[in-house]
Amino acid sequence: MADETNQSVLLPIDIEAEMRKSYLDYAMSVIIARALPDVRDGLKPVQRRILVAMNDLGLASNRGYRKCAKICGDTSGNYHPHGEAVIYPAMVRLAQDFNMRYPLVDGQGNFGSVDGDPPAAMRYTEARLAKISEDILADLEKETVDFIPNFDQTREEPVVLPSRIPNLLVNGASGIAVGMATNIP
Repeated sequence: MADETNQSVLLPIDIEAEMRKSYLDYAMSVIIARALPDVRDGLKPVQRRILVAMNDLGLASNRGYRKCAKICGDTSGNYHPHGEAVIYPAMVRLAQDFNMRYPLVDGQGNFGSVDGDPPAAMRYTEARLAKISEDILADLEKETVDFIPNFDQTREEPVVLPSRIPNLLVNGASGIAVGMATNIP
């Protein structure tokens, strides 16, 4: 005897319309969630989360350096649950003066070269915030920007940083998303 209260109903749909809608939903999710920078602070979510985690650790430009593995671990554990494999390369780029006009991270150790040499593993490198990042993070504690819950609702993270400088114009940005890309020198 079949259970009549738990029968599924199949609804006919137009596959072309559904594919178009699903692709657009996916593309917008990727664009907003990780691939392209926000014009308000010039940062992608992973970059913003790295700076916030470094700020949480008290890594001001006049303080000591901390292991990049610690910074990446805190970023992953508190804000960006996609693993250090994506966080460390983003942090390295923020420290490279040949990739950014004004690096946002002050790195110590081998952070790669303009010739394409890779950076040392995160356990061998150290970092702290660059002075310019303090201007990007300034007044964050005064709730000058909106905050949203992090991925596991254990803390809040800023939607954007309150940047006193036009970071997008100063440092440019690049990103590749689904069906869209940006490259601002």
